[in-house]
Amino acid sequence: MKAANYYIKENIRIDDCPPITPGPGQVRLQIAYCGICGSDLHAWHGKMDHRLKPPQPVGHECSAEIAELGPGVKGLEIGQRVVVRPLDPCNTCPACKAGHSHICQKLKFMGLDTPGAFQQSWTVPAHTLHKLPRNVPLDVAALIEPLAVACHDVRLGEVKKDDYVVVIGAGPIGMLVAMVARAAGGRVLVAEVNPARLRFAADLGFETIDPNGADVAERVEKATATAGADIVFEVSGSQAGISLMTKLPRTRGRVVMVAIVSEPKAVDLFRVFWRELRIIGARVYEPQDFEKAISIASADPASLAKLITSRRPLEELPAALHDLSQGTNDMKVLIKVS
Repeated sequence: MKAANYYIKENIRIDDCPPITPGPGQVRLQIAYCGICGSDLHAWHGKMDHRLKPPQPVGHECSAEIAELGPGVKGLEIGQRVVVRPLDPCNTCPACKAGHSHICQKLKFMGLDTPGAFQQSWTVPAHTLHKLPRNVPLDVAALIEPLAVACHDVRLGEVKKDDYVVVIGAGPIGMLVAMVARAAGGRVLVAEVNPARLRFAADLGFETIDPNGADVAERVEKATATAGADIVFEVSGSQAGISLMTKLPRTRGRVVMVAIVSEPKAVDLFRVFWRELRIIGARVYEPQDFEKAISIASADPASLAKLITSRRPLEELPAALHDLSQGTNDMKVLIKVS
């Protein structure tokens, strides 16, 4: 089989590797598609070397078919179409015992801490698998993992019908958050500085605003009769976005921090105090978020497919990572692995 192995910064090679026979409680998958995530770009740039054990494949946004079952695996069949929830918790730490295994204190994120999905055959724990309905194409199914992130964010933000929602940042996760929030009944405003992403959001029917050319707080006040937004999702990770997020909510409104911020940022805590705001951290997903994402994908696969910018073969993964690192306007690039 072929595997795209990371060796060192900006060096991924396509190698011939033997498939790994599944052990007890494991399943071997034939990977169909795998999306390129921001964490894969970080790995490509050498920023994940403290977690990787080269040579190893990265990648986790995948769709697959079951190729082989390990001993003791029940409820799954060879040929079944699945997606992977790439979290391998310890099940013994305080977080796991509290029911928060998705943020286990010793969590192994598959595709970084262990080998990932940019390989034709991937052996994984059976507990990470979710079954796919037949009407979800395998390329669209590769979006279910990031869609599950959005489902988790919107669930923690408690979006309900007629809530006024602002999404700051219209990258792939921001757009998925906007789509899930709208499906939950929210009135969604998307704030983004990239003109191409603004156009993309507008083409999907969202109200948009460029914070560099308009006053977002003024727009929100006008739309809500001066009350403010019910929920704000910060997905940009920028200081400008983080400064904006506390200006927009109503009294006792919610801010969901979605973006991964590697360095401390300034937050207007007076505004948090003054309006009794709730700031909610949202990390990865739980099993119910995957099931919700699968339900959304099954109900409307065509809308999800609009986020797919290109589909490239496994051999072009290094070139695709290079292209994305140059700042292209691609929304979601998929790698056709098998």
